[in-house]
Amino acid sequence: MSGAHEFGLHIGRAPDARDVKRDITAVLLKSTGVAALGGLLFGFDTAVIAGVTNDLSSLFSLSPASLGLTVAIALWGTIIGAMVAGIPGDKFGRRDSLRGLAVLFFISALGCAVAWSWLSFVTSRFVAGLAIGGSSVLGPMYIAEIAPTRWRGRLVGFFQFNVVFGILLAYFSNYVVGALNLGANEWRWKLGISAAPAALFFFMLFFIPRSPRWLIKKGRIEEARQVLQLSGDKDAEADLEQIKHSIEAELSGSNQQLFSRRYRYPILLAILVGMFNQLAGINSILYYLNDIFGRAGLTKVTGDLQAVIIGATNLIFTTIAMLVIDRLGRKTMLLIGSIGTALCLAMVAFQFYSGKYERLLVLPLIAYIAFFAFSQGAVIWVYISEVFPTSVRAKGQSLGSFTHWFMTAVLSWIFPLLSAHSAAVPFAFFASMMIVQFFVVLFIFPETKGISLEDMEKKLETI
Repeated sequence: MSGAHEFGLHIGRAPDARDVKRDITAVLLKSTGVAALGGLLFGFDTAVIAGVTNDLSSLFSLSPASLGLTVAIALWGTIIGAMVAGIPGDKFGRRDSLRGLAVLFFISALGCAVAWSWLSFVTSRFVAGLAIGGSSVLGPMYIAEIAPTRWRGRLVGFFQFNVVFGILLAYFSNYVVGALNLGANEWRWKLGISAAPAALFFFMLFFIPRSPRWLIKKGRIEEARQVLQLSGDKDAEADLEQIKHSIEAELSGSNQQLFSRRYRYPILLAILVGMFNQLAGINSILYYLNDIFGRAGLTKVTGDLQAVIIGATNLIFTTIAMLVIDRLGRKTMLLIGSIGTALCLAMVAFQFYSGKYERLLVLPLIAYIAFFAFSQGAVIWVYISEVFPTSVRAKGQSLGSFTHWFMTAVLSWIFPLLSAHSAAVPFAFFASMMIVQFFVVLFIFPETKGISLEDMEKKLETI
C-alpha cells in the first residue's frame, strides 16, 4: 500500500510539485488539527471539574483535604500517563498511541457521568488523567516532528491553543448546563458531555499520517519521504538525509538512555519549564476558579459567567502568542510573562489580604490569565518538544510533562488547605515564584526559535 493510500489523502496519485511548494499544505493543517484535538480534550477534562466541586463536596461530604484529593486524583493519573506515554509512542508510533488515548478519554467521560460512589468517580477521573498525561506528551511531539522548522513553533502552539479552547468550552459548557436547571444530575451532564469530542478524536486519527521521524527510525524511509513532501517541506530530501544521519548516529552511540551526561542540559530545561509553569499557579486557579469567586462573594451563576470571561481571555492571548512565538522567541515571551504574572498575582493576594476590592477580583485575574497565556501557556509544550533529540524525544517529553503534572497534582491538592487559612497565601506564593522564574529564564534558558530539531541537538550538546 502506498503512503498516500495509507494516509487516506491524495488518493490515486503520488505527491507532486504542487504539494511541496507551499509552506503549509492541507495535509499539514489536517494533521496538526487532529493531533491538537487531544489538547482540546486535555483542556476540557482538566477545567470542567471547576463547575462541580460544590456538588461533589455536598454529595460525598468532602472535607477540604478530601476535595483536594478528588480534584488531584486526575492529576496523579496524568503523571503516570505522562511517564509511560513515550513507551507506546516509540513502539507503536505517535499517531496510533493517540488512538488509545482517545478511547481512555471516552471511557472516563462515561464513567464520571454514571458514577455511583466516590470511589467510582475518582477511578474514572484517574483514567481521564492517564489520557490527559499521554496527550500532553504525544500530541506536541507528533506536531513537532511533522512540522517544517519555520512553522514549528506556531503549529505546536496550536496544541496549546486547543488546550485553552478546551478550557473555555468547559467553562461555557458548565454555564450552559447550569442554566438548564437539571437538578441533582447536573454535575453528571457537565462531566459526561466530553464523550462526544473523544469519539470524534478517535475517528479523525484514521485520516492523518505517521510522524516522519518515527517512520525513519523504523526504517520506513519511503513513507517518511512522502510525509515530508505532503507536509510542505521544501527541502524534503535534504531533511530526510539529515534526520537519517541524526538517528543513525544516536543509535550507533553508547548513550541512548535519557538520564546520561549527554542530555543533562535538555533534562534541566525540561524540568525547569515544566516546574515553573505550575508554580505560576495556573491550574490550581483554574480548577478552583468558582470557589475563588465564591470566596469573593459572587453567586454561582455570576461565578460561572466570569469563569467564561477568564476562559475567553485565555483563548485570545494564546492566539496572539501563537502568531508571534516564532518572531519574538520563546525566551523573550517567558520573561515578559514572568513580570506580568508576578504583578497580577501580587494584586490578587493584596485584595484578599486587605479585604478590599474583592468584587473586582476578576480584573487582575483576567490580566494574569492574559500574561500567562502569552508566555508560559504558549511556550511550555513547544519548548519541551524542541530541546531533545529524536532518540530520546518521547522520553524527554514524558519527563517534562511528568514534572509539569507532578507540580500540578501537589499544588492542586494543597490549594484548598492553604486557602482555608488565608485566601491570600497561595497567590503571594505564586507571585514570588514568578520573580524567581524571571532570573532562571534570563540566565539559563537558550533561545530555540528558527533552529531545526537536528541543529538544536548539536547546539545543546555544546553547552
